[in-house]
Amino acid sequence: MKTAAKHTRKTLRIAELALLLGTAVFLLTGAWALNTQRDLADRVVRLHVLANSDSEEDQALKLLVRDAVLERATALLERTESRAEAETLLRESLPELETIGEETVRANGYSYDVAAELEDTSFPTKDYDGFFLPAGEYLALRILIGAGAGQNWWCVVFPPLCTAASADVPETALAAGLTEDQVSLMTEEDSGYVLKFKAVEWWEQLKAALT
Repeated sequence: MKTAAKHTRKTLRIAELALLLGTAVFLLTGAWALNTQRDLADRVVRLHVLANSDSEEDQALKLLVRDAVLERATALLERTESRAEAETLLRESLPELETIGEETVRANGYSYDVAAELEDTSFPTKDYDGFFLPAGEYLALRILIGAGAGQNWWCVVFPPLCTAASADVPETALAAGLTEDQVSLMTEEDSGYVLKFKAVEWWEQLKAALT
């Protein structure tokens, strides 16, 4: 009996140590992941276009508005070298981008209002063509069409990753000031990116549950 009890206590201690070690790894990974996400967020501006509704017509209109706004925003930011500079130019250009959106809506036979804003916005982990971004809060150029109640479209307007070919993403990101480690993580060259991005989601979910 004593031998069995001793064995049980030893097994429990091992389980407790494993749990503590797992918790420590999770906390360290989560802290690293959050810092990585925040560093990325300090260097990019995302584009977020919200359709009026989920109807086929409104979703098609969303893409037309996206194309028109993205074309102008990309031209505006063509020579921009930092997130801060991109933010300043976009804030100054919000009325123009709003007008472009509304003109596109009218040209296609709709009367929806269009609102353009630059706001901090929460995003889930997103898989784009050639790169990933972890969940978290990012500065976003938001284009709301009508009620803005339909499925939305996301990408990255600075650096101009929305318009970059997959093969050009690393070079485009590096030119905008992202580090080699950040680019490696975004483009899957870092083999641990799945766990690290998942850790960001866990931390974001925990933070939301506690607030």
